[in-house]
Amino acid sequence: MRLGRAITLGLAGAGYDVVVAYGSSGDAAAEVATALDALGRRCETVQADLRRPEAADTLASATRARFGRLDLLVNSAASFHARPLLEVDATEWDEVMALNVRAVHLLVRACANMLRAARGAVVNLTDLSAFQAWTVYPHHAVSKAALVHLTRVQARALAPEVRVNAIAPGAVLPPAEWPRERLEALASRAVLKRTGSADDVVQAVLYLASASFVTGHVLPVDGGRLLGPPGPPDTSGAE
Repeated sequence: MRLGRAITLGLAGAGYDVVVAYGSSGDAAAEVATALDALGRRCETVQADLRRPEAADTLASATRARFGRLDLLVNSAASFHARPLLEVDATEWDEVMALNVRAVHLLVRACANMLRAARGAVVNLTDLSAFQAWTVYPHHAVSKAALVHLTRVQARALAPEVRVNAIAPGAVLPPAEWPRERLEALASRAVLKRTGSADDVVQAVLYLASASFVTGHVLPVDGGRLLGPPGPPDTSGAE
């Protein structure tokens, strides 16, 4: 909910009214609704387990009933659990795919008519594991790679009325329990030699929401981490 909260507050600050979907974090959703009310924006909170197919229709119906239109759909819900590849069983695999990939398809499907009517936009949240082989989070990485391709398919299928793009954040909001050494290691891998912030992602969402000639793309927000090392190892002293 942490990155979703930041995006929600950022959108409210930019003048959006918001529907917030939450799974089990009802208190956090209520706190966000209170914060939006203080900003003078309307907020509808809807409890929905996005792993269940019917959740998409529930959210679409709530949006239609409260606001009557939809200008922007941000798909940020995801699971993120470490597990060695050979220990991932069918149940865990299916749960991750249901939330990280299938739910995005079903939400876009359920909201397509509203998005078309508003000539709106979709922003999907993937991450760097879509492009890198993260063996510590294997099923997560595969789901995010699938989400990248789903974004491209959605962009073609919903054009020209609806634009669909994605954001791939790097180290912008790491878990609070991560040690300083791990954060420093992540920063050292980025070309900019630092980690980012949730506001970096918020600004990317706002850009893609208004970039009327951009669709079907993934915007890395990673300080250049995807660029990798500057070249091959220095072998000048080798025989």
